[in-house]
Amino acid sequence: MIKKRGIDIGFLLAVLFLIVFGVVMVSSVSVYESNQLTQSFVNKGIDGWETPVNDFYLWRHVFRVMISLPLLFLASRIPYHFWRKMALPLFGISIFLLVLVLIPQFSNDYGSAKSWLNLPLLPRFQPSEVAKLALIFYLAIWMDKKVQAIKSFQEGFLPFVVLLSVFVLLIGLQPDFGAILVIACISASIFFVAGGNILHIIGGGMSSFLLAWPIVLSHEYIKKRLLLFLDPSLDPQGAGYQIKQALMTIGSGEWWGVGFGKSIQKFGYLPEVQGDTIFAVAAEELGFIRIALLLFVFLFLAWRGYLIAMNAPDRFSTLLATGCTSWIFFQAIINMGVTMAVLPLTGITLPFISYGGSSLFTMSIAAGILLNISMYAQKEMSFRVQWRGLWRPHRSIARYR
Repeated sequence: MIKKRGIDIGFLLAVLFLIVFGVVMVSSVSVYESNQLTQSFVNKGIDGWETPVNDFYLWRHVFRVMISLPLLFLASRIPYHFWRKMALPLFGISIFLLVLVLIPQFSNDYGSAKSWLNLPLLPRFQPSEVAKLALIFYLAIWMDKKVQAIKSFQEGFLPFVVLLSVFVLLIGLQPDFGAILVIACISASIFFVAGGNILHIIGGGMSSFLLAWPIVLSHEYIKKRLLLFLDPSLDPQGAGYQIKQALMTIGSGEWWGVGFGKSIQKFGYLPEVQGDTIFAVAAEELGFIRIALLLFVFLFLAWRGYLIAMNAPDRFSTLLATGCTSWIFFQAIINMGVTMAVLPLTGITLPFISYGGSSLFTMSIAAGILLNISMYAQKEMSFRVQWRGLWRPHRSIARYR
């Protein structure tokens, strides 16, 4: 019988810090956008709006945080075995929602993508966020059963590619290439920990790049984003505007920042300041030294998450914890990488910090699942044991490979 332990306090504190940090930063960066949006409400004569306000986005974000915290607590109390039963239904629901968002009557355009779903009696949300969570559940239970077959190219890797291709195709039709990149990182992490051949992963990644290249060349806006990644100075007033402004925003923060609430770039110069580019404004206001602490928190969170996976009581929980941790960590790295122009431009939120309900809710559930798995750790995870396990991870994972 597995001994039930307390939750991983370090992981919980890291998540709560990021959520609180997100509220603080949204309160600063969204002032101008809130004023402009509510001013348009006043101009249109919308009932209830007589004067513009500066905290429109803040209170909506706080409301979502008040929902995400109970979701985090509830997921941490539900035994992780429950998700075995829910994997297949959630997989089917996520596929249905990804198909539904492609139908114009139900989708909501945002820029060049149709990533948002509008359903009666429900708030607007992104099906791709639900799909990430559903894919983690399904891959964990599927690879839990394929202990030996996962090493085979025909019985392991090919079925894995077919399954992944379903999600990639549906999300690519929106298109949402940020979500595709995150899903690829999640899936590769689970596949590797499950015992998959690293050469299969590398070969699959290279093949995907070669197959995607004609698509890149056939879509002008995708081709333009790639060219802008190689040379941000191209089209500085057009497609390259966001990249240039993001780099200027980060650079203007220098070592210690311009001061909290004193950002210049948030006043209409940098798009999506409360969403995808919140990291840039945080760097401007707090500076390199302080923003480096944020990166440390994400690294700390990833460390704790992977240690939870390494000490998980069974193969299914190891794969489940690996997927949830990889999701949070790689999405954070991709968001920062895009903002600093080390990755091609794509829209993706910074976990637990950016304004956005779909991402906050689903990631809170993922964090809660990790906390629940930590309660069933095979051994007490003191700092001494954790540091030893960190430097010799192959001993903890070897039993599943």
